[in-house]
Amino acid sequence: MRPNLLNPLFGALTALSGVGPKLEKLYRRLLGRDEDEARVIDLLFHLPTGVIDRRARPKLKDVVPGTVVTVAVTVDRHRPSPPHRPRVPYQVYASDETGDLILTFFNARRDYLEKLLPVGALRYVSGTTGTYDGMLQMVHPDRVVDEAGLAQLPLVEPVYPLTEGLSLNQVRKAVDAALPRLPDLPEWQDPPWVARERYPRFADALKTLHRPAAPADVSPDSRAWMRLAYDELLAGQLALMLVRAHLRRPAGRATPGTGALRKKLVDALPYSLTTSQSRAIADIAADLAKPERMLRLLQGDVGSGKTVVALLSAATVIEGGRQAALMAPTEILARQHYGTIVPLAAAAGIEVAILTGRERGRERADIIERLRLGDIHILVGTHAIFQDDVEFRDLGLAIVDEQHRFGVHQRLALARKGEAVDMLVMTATPIPRTLVLTYFGDMDISELREKPAGRQPIDTRTLPISRLDEVIDAIGRALSEGRRVYWVCPLVEESEKSEIAAAEERFAELEQKFGALTGLVHGRMKGAEKDAAMARFAAGETRLLVATTVIEVGVDVPEATVMVIEHAERFGLSQLHQLRGRIGRGSGRSTCLLLYRPPLGETAKARLETMRQTEDGFRIAEEDLRLRGEGDVLGTRQSGVPGFRIARIETHGNLIGAARDDAQLVLSRDPTLSSERGEALRHLLYVFGRDEAIRLIRAG
Repeated sequence: MRPNLLNPLFGALTALSGVGPKLEKLYRRLLGRDEDEARVIDLLFHLPTGVIDRRARPKLKDVVPGTVVTVAVTVDRHRPSPPHRPRVPYQVYASDETGDLILTFFNARRDYLEKLLPVGALRYVSGTTGTYDGMLQMVHPDRVVDEAGLAQLPLVEPVYPLTEGLSLNQVRKAVDAALPRLPDLPEWQDPPWVARERYPRFADALKTLHRPAAPADVSPDSRAWMRLAYDELLAGQLALMLVRAHLRRPAGRATPGTGALRKKLVDALPYSLTTSQSRAIADIAADLAKPERMLRLLQGDVGSGKTVVALLSAATVIEGGRQAALMAPTEILARQHYGTIVPLAAAAGIEVAILTGRERGRERADIIERLRLGDIHILVGTHAIFQDDVEFRDLGLAIVDEQHRFGVHQRLALARKGEAVDMLVMTATPIPRTLVLTYFGDMDISELREKPAGRQPIDTRTLPISRLDEVIDAIGRALSEGRRVYWVCPLVEESEKSEIAAAEERFAELEQKFGALTGLVHGRMKGAEKDAAMARFAAGETRLLVATTVIEVGVDVPEATVMVIEHAERFGLSQLHQLRGRIGRGSGRSTCLLLYRPPLGETAKARLETMRQTEDGFRIAEEDLRLRGEGDVLGTRQSGVPGFRIARIETHGNLIGAARDDAQLVLSRDPTLSSERGEALRHLLYVFGRDEAIRLIRAG
């Protein structure tokens, strides 16, 4: 049960004066609560992005147009809109001893303005200035007050992100109504740490951010913001560790392998394992032999051989008489894994089947029956594996690919398909160190840093789109040499034609020039059509494949040595790196051409420069985080992985290590959070929406 002390924070926003059902809908959109009602705590965590600083009181002659100022002026005259021409603005002329100012209002009521700005009166006017016909003007001032009103006016006022239909004043008023509801909460942080860092208390930190005394108060590196960011990071680390403890608490089953199947598989490989592959396989085998459950993240750069590590890990549990499942987020990726695994598995007598939305009727029933009897050793598939009628005889290892596209719930659902299932999570997107701790702090980590032997470096070049004709000629030469080429069409902005249309148009143009050698694959094709297009390219029937980003992950055609990416400036760094990883998989030399439309912004320029300089996915991931922030790098905006509301990884990333150590220490001394500080930390978990972890403590 949530502590009663927190009830005011979890009350509906409509309990605040001035927030009716109509506005509440807009607040839901603003606060990212589309599905659920907006609550007081959501509004309090909606932090300012800047301030209006009214401490400057210049004379009119010193005002810099385009700045926000507060000026003292005498009202000289009114010039109302002419009758029957309401679109002409209502203007009020005002002045001080150094100059003149026009106050401009649209759709204004004359009686209201005559009362607000009486001729001859002194008024303090605050807002953004500009010039019109050489005259200084202020359109719709934020504030117009007399001497008494000035005494009440906050000198530094916060500015909030808004959504259409909500004004700054409405949000400020709602925040003012919410702040008195902040209860005096028990201090959940370690008092010596709070004193050393000079952190305010939780409620005081929120009050400082919403009622700043100076512009520096709302900076992410202010003491108040740092305090709240640390609170949020600590809540995240505690929750991860409680989930991990819960997953591991039911005793695991030791599955020591004999090594026999693994040896057959290694002998069947056309190349030798890299050092980091061998190390990862040894770590996984050691985990599987222990009586605790394994929870391990395998991150490898593009083409570093994760599928082989996954297969050798599966072989370990199969040697122990159990089964393995490999789950991928898309059908293309599932079939790619299946295609890689089957010929190798055959050498060791391992039975592999695939289950996606495409297997139906008789075929599906047959797979499920063989799985239940234990005749299938490895099941590869999409989320179709989760369905209730899919039963394993004895599932020992669940392998989840591209983890960040699956939430914790799916991980747990797959783990429930067997008794004490060990878990291996793979990602082909190297994740920056800080984010690994943030999102995967509940896992042990193996990294594949080298590429398999024989891989050639990729020559990456950037070219303006104006040189498109030269690029098409160069592609013609590559095709005549028998090479294979990917041509990736851009992510398209909403206002333009769709990504698919862009690909179809480019396909039509290239097909006219290169005829039947040209193929097309995009996300709206049916699964079978996509697979057929990919198969024709893999077999060399088509040698120029025009594609959207469906080829981003997992497509493996070693003969492809050229890639053209149109409008490369629109892609994130990690995505460019993923796409480029589709070439350079064989022994031939490979070239990647990044076409861009000038002029390039600073961020786009930095991205393309990084792509030219390095192929190291781990370095690229760190750079991507620096340029884009954590939500985009992990796709948390779309994926349901909880992003942060307050912490900004680029500013607060260095606090994660401390939060992790703190959480470990707390749980080692007080695993059920029942001490005085433990009880306070339960409040913290509720405040930051990590209360699922508290249910896990109760579930024992």
